[in-house]
Amino acid sequence: MTKDADMQRFLTMCLALTSERDREALLSSILDNAMDIARCDAGTLYLLEDDGLHFCRMVTRSQGIRQGGHADPISLPPVPMEPQYVCAWVALHNEAINVADVHTDTHFDFTGSLRYDAMTGFHTQSMLVVPMSNDRGELLGVTQLINAMDESGATIPFDPEIELLISAISSQAAISITNMRYAEQVTSLLDSLVGALSTAIDERTPYNANHTRNMVRYGARFLDWLEETGNAWKFDADKRRTFLLSVWLHDVGKLVVPREVMDKESRLGAKLDDVRARFRVIALLDRVAALEGRIPREELARRNAEREEALAFVERVNTAGFLPDADLAAVEALAARTYTDETGARQPWLTPEEHTCLSVRKGTLTAEERRIMESHAAVTGRILKHVKFPKMYEETPRWAAMHHELLNGRGYPDHLTAESIPPEVRLLTILDVFDALTARDRPYKPALPLEKALGILHSMVEEGGVDGDILALFEASRAWEAGNA
Repeated sequence: MTKDADMQRFLTMCLALTSERDREALLSSILDNAMDIARCDAGTLYLLEDDGLHFCRMVTRSQGIRQGGHADPISLPPVPMEPQYVCAWVALHNEAINVADVHTDTHFDFTGSLRYDAMTGFHTQSMLVVPMSNDRGELLGVTQLINAMDESGATIPFDPEIELLISAISSQAAISITNMRYAEQVTSLLDSLVGALSTAIDERTPYNANHTRNMVRYGARFLDWLEETGNAWKFDADKRRTFLLSVWLHDVGKLVVPREVMDKESRLGAKLDDVRARFRVIALLDRVAALEGRIPREELARRNAEREEALAFVERVNTAGFLPDADLAAVEALAARTYTDETGARQPWLTPEEHTCLSVRKGTLTAEERRIMESHAAVTGRILKHVKFPKMYEETPRWAAMHHELLNGRGYPDHLTAESIPPEVRLLTILDVFDALTARDRPYKPALPLEKALGILHSMVEEGGVDGDILALFEASRAWEAGNA
């Protein structure tokens, strides 16, 4: 092979190394390409760790030996960082070593290689060992090539002119490994950020952290199902991670929602104590009036019964799931009632704020409280806008902030319509609604049975709010079964 051909192969290999994103494939490619360029029979790739040079890949082509990686780990002990061992010397001095014949060399201890030869029947002769250092001069490992061959397959010394190419390959490989480690560190940073935010939400409201974890499980299982069934809707590794990050982060805006709103279990919440206290005051005022002879005993009994009935009504309405028209009318009538306080002034049985709370037809939040609650979606977007996501995850903040948008434009915060809502957000919305309906740990509502929850989602499809095709896929995946295991 000509030098021009060697250079062409070298450049092609460098491009391949820089584009490889799978760590195991990268490590195998480093050694295979170095062996091809050097035209040798065997090679070993070592990676530097605290206790020495660890065997990462071992290849002997003439014997069909290929070891290393998760599927076939190498059990040999690491090479100590002691200068009598050639690979350790290369690592310590950051210089290449070219040995024509290990059997006649007096500089290094090759007893390990010779012992390996005795066990396998191989014959180690020539050896080229080069450091793997990145562009910052950091040593990551060592490439060791064994038994260069001529055109006839005979073992010869390594050509000194090939050292530069192999050193360049090792350097490029070290840079690729370093970049991959940086990418892993960025991923780890994102994971730790997500963990910190989830912990913060958990501290404020444990059910919401459960909600997020449930959604992540459902989402991951759904994506697995798409892959397993060969569905046309595919998520590559980056898109999968982008989507799951958006699930993890979709509710971070709730960090600024007051707990009395987010965890409001009933219409009145803590205000129920005020109502009870006021009714006790009314009872005492009536009793004083009776003792002073201003009202007859029969009137006192009637008032007591009326007040107790009213309080029982308030307590029932306070936790009711849905208020029919008759109950709303009764709330209006109760809010219109007054009593005379100790100063002689007329006071309402219910304050305007209590009246508003008890007039909520469905749920526990007033219109203002719902506005505050719904603000979390916009806050999620504002918080995540300040996070510098890597390019491959750049959709994460946008998807997370859109999780309450509906296809018919009735969602929030931006009232987007179908053409502006990507499929990933449509899936995120389904996961969010499904878990909200089926969750068993919400303080303000009971869990719905599976059939009823899916029925509500189907009604949302009919209203044009939710994507029916994606809902059908979600149902077929039965992702909640794995999620609830």
